[in-house]
Amino acid sequence: MSAPGLTPTLVRLKLSLLRNGLRQSAGRRAAYVTTVVVVLLFAALQLIGLIALRGSTHAATIAVLLATILALGWAVMPLFFPGGDETLDPTRLVMLPLRPQPLIRALLVASLVGIGPLFTLCLFAGSVVSVAHGAAAYATAAVAVVLALLVCVALARAVAAANIRLLTSRKGRDLAVLSGLVVAVGAQLVNFGAQRLGPGGLDQLNPVADVLRWIPPGSAIGAVDSMSKGCYGIGLAQLALSAAAVAGLGTLWSRSLTKLMTSPDGSTLQAAEPGPREGSSTRLSRLLPAGRTGTVMERSLRYVWRDPKTKAAWVTSLAIGLIVPVFNALQGTGTVYFACFAAGMLGIQMYNQFGQDTSAFWMVAMTISSPRDAYAELRGRALALLLITVPYAALVTVVTTSLLGAWHRLPEVLGLSFALLGAMLGTGAWTSAGFPYSIPQEGYKNVVPGQAGLAWISIFGGMVSAALLSSPVIAATIWLNVTSGGADWTWLLLPAGAVYGALLILLGLRLAAPRTARRLPEILAAVSKG
Repeated sequence: MSAPGLTPTLVRLKLSLLRNGLRQSAGRRAAYVTTVVVVLLFAALQLIGLIALRGSTHAATIAVLLATILALGWAVMPLFFPGGDETLDPTRLVMLPLRPQPLIRALLVASLVGIGPLFTLCLFAGSVVSVAHGAAAYATAAVAVVLALLVCVALARAVAAANIRLLTSRKGRDLAVLSGLVVAVGAQLVNFGAQRLGPGGLDQLNPVADVLRWIPPGSAIGAVDSMSKGCYGIGLAQLALSAAAVAGLGTLWSRSLTKLMTSPDGSTLQAAEPGPREGSSTRLSRLLPAGRTGTVMERSLRYVWRDPKTKAAWVTSLAIGLIVPVFNALQGTGTVYFACFAAGMLGIQMYNQFGQDTSAFWMVAMTISSPRDAYAELRGRALALLLITVPYAALVTVVTTSLLGAWHRLPEVLGLSFALLGAMLGTGAWTSAGFPYSIPQEGYKNVVPGQAGLAWISIFGGMVSAALLSSPVIAATIWLNVTSGGADWTWLLLPAGAVYGALLILLGLRLAAPRTARRLPEILAAVSKG
């Protein structure tokens, strides 16, 4: 009896992985079924919409752009969701006596099994139907759909194989937790681009589509459109480009696969260079204050740079704090007061300060024996945040006011930002002691199950309190702007807001210090659940 081929074996393996994953829990099955229904419904609507474009002057432009966006999505998805498909990691098969070429064919066929390929197939089918006219175009469409789908799948596999060592490392987990930021930035860019289309509408996208119809997989859709127009030579050339892209991606994939299966993993090798000597001071520590304050500041800054969840939270806050005011200013719908959004996003980082320590908080707790020690600990963490937040909030304010040409409002907006930042750091110190929660180190969740209520109270309760504490500066800003001659004195809001914010930080630290010293066991228990 002959042994089964490699391709059917890997297809059955992928189906078994899917079936066994759904057996883990009823919740997972419900989530999968819901996802399938939503994706298929969306795919059906897209298919109907693309077919309805048939005969439109913009049908080819939309179809080519859609094909390019789909290919881009296939290329970046493995970078952010490497755990979504276990077969993306070929190193799982490294101990088996398999040759690269048969393995590539088998993995390529196995990649066609799933919701993603089905969704992509529906969109490509609708795209070719929208541009196909005539027997030659329909014959080309059958080949074009297959080639376009193979380009997307081969692209995803080549990218995953080339980066699998990164994706399974700590840096890869850092990259994965930043996926939400990429989605947020991408959504803003799409929104900005849509608003910039202007009265010309889709006509402005025609030059872009003319270029993309020569880049696979857009060239496959372009081939169908060329055949419909009677340009058979151009259509065959575009179809050949897509076929060449599949072959080229297969070659790159084969080389990456061969390297993975024949070379050692560098992450398991000992570093040749000796590490820093014990007791030697780093460049960062020499720039910080001496004593406990400098030590706490250095530890907090290293958390920002090294801890994946902390890094993701900071990068997201920095990016969104800049995107919201700047994009609104560029669109002509913003106001200079949107610059305060940066201070609000950065001030959130003060909430749940002890949660980022997880179970290692016991080492911090061992050094706190009095409210004075707790005050020094919280002060160091607050100063570390201020090193980043103050210059960044000022930068966002300057950029926003320059884009809107409202330089006369710069002092008052800076004063508001500093007051809001001080209020959030002060309330953040108090909520860190009163409502700590654990941050899981693995996965995408930022709160362990059962502590979501604590997170809501800590963050949103603190934000509301910070807004109320900032109300005197807000009221002063409104009063000076509506009072006759008051606009000449709005520059006073800058020093007033800075001093008021500093006082709120000191008050928050003073109130939080004794509470922290009293609740060390409760804080340790709360942050150790992740």
